[in-house]
Amino acid sequence: MQLLNADDYRAAARRHLPKGLFEYIDRGTEAELAIADIRRSLDNIRFRPSVLTGHSDSNMTTSLFDRTYCSPLIIAPTALAGLVSHDGETKLARVASKLGMPFCVSTQSVTSIDDIRKGAPEAELWLQLYVWRNRDLTWGLLDRAQKADVSTLVITADTPLSPKRDYNQRNGFSVPFVPSLRGVWDVATRPKWLCSVMLRYLMTSGMPTYAHYPAEFKTAITRAAIAEDVKIESAISWADIAEIQKRWSGRIIIKGVLSVDDAIRARDMGIDGIVVSAHGGRNLDVALAPADVLPEIVDAVGAEMLVMADSGIRRGSDALKYLALGSRAVMVGRLPLYGLAAGGEQGALDILTMLIDEIHSNLVFAGAKDIDALRTAGIA
Repeated sequence: MQLLNADDYRAAARRHLPKGLFEYIDRGTEAELAIADIRRSLDNIRFRPSVLTGHSDSNMTTSLFDRTYCSPLIIAPTALAGLVSHDGETKLARVASKLGMPFCVSTQSVTSIDDIRKGAPEAELWLQLYVWRNRDLTWGLLDRAQKADVSTLVITADTPLSPKRDYNQRNGFSVPFVPSLRGVWDVATRPKWLCSVMLRYLMTSGMPTYAHYPAEFKTAITRAAIAEDVKIESAISWADIAEIQKRWSGRIIIKGVLSVDDAIRARDMGIDGIVVSAHGGRNLDVALAPADVLPEIVDAVGAEMLVMADSGIRRGSDALKYLALGSRAVMVGRLPLYGLAAGGEQGALDILTMLIDEIHSNLVFAGAKDIDALRTAGIA
C-alpha cells in the first residue's frame, strides 16, 4: 500500500512492530487526556489566508542560533529508536543530515553517541540529557558528547518519575524487559521485526542495551534491574542546571517548559533556549497543551532566547500552527519512528520529506512568503 500521510505510516508501524513496542511509542499516560487535549488545541487553530499575493512559492528557511536551516524541523529525542529499526538512531542521524536538520540523540538510545557520530559523520547532533543520580557518571556522559562534536545539550526537565502507563503492564512491555509468555508471543507474531531487528542485534552486538550507560553499569534490557547510580534523578533542580552550565561548553536548551515563570527563570540563568512541550502527552496527563501556553511564553522571553515547541505533530499544518504562535522551530518525535518502522532509513526520510512538503504547501495556500510573514499575519 502506498503511504501518503502520517496515518498510513502509523498503520504500517502498527503492523510491523510488536504490540508492546508500538504502544510504548504511540500512546500516552493514564487516561490519555493529554494526547486528546494536544490534538484539540491544534485542531482549534485556523489560519486566515491572504490571496492574490503575487508569489507561488514560500521560503521555509529558519535561523537557529548561528545557523540557517532549510526547514524549521528538528528530529526529537526518542528512547529506544534502535529497537524500531536496527541501528535506528544512526539511520535517523543520516536522514537528518540529508535533510539539513539537527538530530537530538536520546540518553536512552540503543546506539551510543560515539557510534552514531561514526555512522553519520556529517550530522548535526544534539544530545538529550536525563540527569543520573550519580552526578559523576552524568558528567562523564557530557564529556563523551563533547568529544563526539555534539553542539547542543537538551535537558529534559519534565520527567521526575516513571509515568503510569497501564498498557505497558498489560502488554508485558517494560524497560528493562522482563520475559513473559505474553511478551514472547507478541514478538513471535512479528517475524519480520524479529529477524530484521532483534535477531540481527543478537547475531552482531548482542542483546540491545542502553548504550550511554557507563561500561560498568550497562544493563541489557532483558535483565531485571538497573543500577541505582544510573536511575533518572527525580530531584533535579535549577542548581543542577547551573552545575551543567559550568561543565558544558556548548549551547543548553531546557525541554518540557509549560509556564512563563519557568521560562523567565531559564532566561535569567542564561539558558540558550527552551522547548515548550508536554512530552507528547506521555508524562503528566493533566498538563496544559503547548499551543495554549506558547504565545504567552513567547511574549515573555521570545525576544531574548530561542523558543521551540513540540507535541502532537501529525501534519505540516500542525507544525505551522506552533510556528505561527511564535515557536522558532518544532521537534517531531513519533513521525520519524513511524517512518523507521514502515521502511527503515528510507521510510524515515520519506515521512519527514512529506512533512516538509506539507509545511510548504500550507504556507503557499496561506499566502505567506515565509514563516515570518505567517507569524506577522497571525492566526484567525
